Amino acid sequence: MRIVINNQNFILHQSGAAFWEEKKMLLISDVHLGKVTHFRKYGIGIPKEAIFENFSRLKTVLEIFNSETIVFLGDLFHSKINTEWDFFVDWIKERSQKIILVEGNHDIISKRYYTDLNIEIYNELIINGFSLTHHPTDSENYFNFCGHIHPGIKLKGLGRQFLSLPCFFLKPKQLIFPAFGEFTGNSYIIPTENDKVYAITKEGIIEVEIN
Repeated sequence: MRIVINNQNFILHQSGAAFWEEKKMLLISDVHLGKVTHFRKYGIGIPKEAIFENFSRLKTVLEIFNSETIVFLGDLFHSKINTEWDFFVDWIKERSQKIILVEGNHDIISKRYYTDLNIEIYNELIINGFSLTHHPTDSENYFNFCGHIHPGIKLKGLGRQFLSLPCFFLKPKQLIFPAFGEFTGNSYIIPTENDKVYAITKEGIIEVEIN
């Protein structure tokens, strides 16, 4: 789904990524690489094959969009380095795009590991009137792109049925990205009349009518 913000065009993808057409920039938040291995280490029964799901999703979205830059809006890696870091290094070596990480609260790995891979790191990135952060940030001067809260929406159907979906949450001066990574969970938002919600389904993106 294409949306326009401040005269710039963005394509929202059902993976949870968004493509900034004018900048040829792919925006992704909350991948949480290493989380599956972290859970498995502590006895949580997640199939080992799930480790590669995030890389499969990244491969898919990169094949769709002709990006020159990839910006991760924080929480790229879930915690300390584990074996998934090696898969990430291999993935980076195959990339031709410029890679940027806007640090999140889970990004505790030493910056040296990222700079050794030519990944640029920022606390906040300002581009053409947009502020790119991990935590939602209010600003009078910039429109904010962020992640962190893993927004989701609960849709009510007939017979007390509910459908829970991750979503892009658009406020008047902010777009909060859904979590890209597997096993990240959602924080369910309550939109107001000035907000827009773009829910992610298996078929694509749908705009949710706000009553």
